[in-house]
Amino acid sequence: MAYKDLREFIKALESRGLLRRIRTEVDPYLEITEITDRVSKEKGAKNTALLFENVKGANIPVLTNALGSMERMSLALGVNNLDETGARIRSLLDPTQLFPGPGAGFMEKLSVLPKLNEISSYFPKTVKKAPCQEVVLTGEQVDLTKFPVLTCWPGDGGPFVTLPMVATVDPVSGITNLGMYRLQVFDKNTTGMHWHKHKDGARHYAHYEGAGKRMEVAVAIGADPATIYASTAPLPPAAGEYLFSGFLRQEALEVVQCKTVDVRVPAHAEIVLEGYVNPGERRIEGPFGDHTGYYSLADEYPVFHVTAVTHRKDCIYPATVVGRPPQEDAYIGKTTERIFLPLLQMIAPDILDIDLPIEGVFHNNVIVKIKKSFPGHARKVMHNIWGTGMMMLSKFIIVVDADVDVHDYSEVAWKVMNHVDPKRDTVFVDGPMDMLDHACPILGYGSKMGIDATKKWPGEGFTRQWPDEIKMDPEVMKRVDEKWGELGL
Repeated sequence: MAYKDLREFIKALESRGLLRRIRTEVDPYLEITEITDRVSKEKGAKNTALLFENVKGANIPVLTNALGSMERMSLALGVNNLDETGARIRSLLDPTQLFPGPGAGFMEKLSVLPKLNEISSYFPKTVKKAPCQEVVLTGEQVDLTKFPVLTCWPGDGGPFVTLPMVATVDPVSGITNLGMYRLQVFDKNTTGMHWHKHKDGARHYAHYEGAGKRMEVAVAIGADPATIYASTAPLPPAAGEYLFSGFLRQEALEVVQCKTVDVRVPAHAEIVLEGYVNPGERRIEGPFGDHTGYYSLADEYPVFHVTAVTHRKDCIYPATVVGRPPQEDAYIGKTTERIFLPLLQMIAPDILDIDLPIEGVFHNNVIVKIKKSFPGHARKVMHNIWGTGMMMLSKFIIVVDADVDVHDYSEVAWKVMNHVDPKRDTVFVDGPMDMLDHACPILGYGSKMGIDATKKWPGEGFTRQWPDEIKMDPEVMKRVDEKWGELGL
């Protein structure tokens, strides 16, 4: 099912007991973060979405932790299991279905049409009237301080919009990109624009800045959950998050033209900020308590000038809290792991499965399972991963054999500690790193390590006999299974 907006998702959460309404007055300065942090680290039924209905200094409710579990992420995307979405991507991108080879008959070519028609149905639909523009504020009416923007941690440089969907238009292709880049609120009508050099928004800005032109930007806050997730997804630039949102929703996303800038935004958003970023203008932004569990340091970033604010009459302000994992972003990251596995397998088909540990904050660690076929295969896969999109930022890559469960960290650790000769099986390379990695000797550049934890073959510097793993006789296991109830154990 496709949710039209955030409100429909809130209703779905509440009907399943996955949301709690907080009616006690709470302060957006630190208090909401502390409450959300405690709840996000609970296990089971206590870890719910939170709707704060009595926020100090504002008459706008605040929603947090809405996507903070695998159950809620699956509900957000309308699936029972996130691998279902990955399977849809695999089917959609199957070249034998989209591009029948030479010699294909008329009926084979005709069979492709429904698939192409399905893709075309996901393109965004522009509407003329939208709920996100029920209230339009321009000029002196713009006042960002009226919104309950959270100051999350004591060392933060100020209040930050933490769940923004920043819309920019590719100056070459004309495709609208949607990225999630935090915004520090400086005053009534300016914020920071925290996009890293690896991101599409920064790439667009570099084009305008090189030409000495200001770039128009729009920021949507609050939309249907599939669109919120899509804004975080590591898509190739040609795909576009609006199209991907339509794919996830299995229904085209409605978008509307902004009032003061030439950018389209989700029509059913709660709040929209319209404005521009000037070439060459920078301002100190931060520090910010980040998803690594450490403060990212203050630095100079572009400035976003807000020319208009539009919103629903009874808008809801959604926010996310980041910090030491697990937090809500851990489950967003796990969703990316499952959904984008098929895309990684297109580049490296020898990959059977991957796991991105929550503690690695989804840029730094990758555990990968392969069906080993030749000496050095694990090293080949490491370099595949380091050469693939944002996977280039992986600090540690651990490669294991096909019989290992990559999601069982105890089993992975057992293989690493027993299969690895540190000198022979460790690979070091230098290259681009996550801008938030504070351990790098140079900002955004450092070393990475690959660990080959597969069984070693002749030709890999191993001249001895590899021992067999201890396993019980299957017949004995079966007999014990039959007796288990009588043993009283």
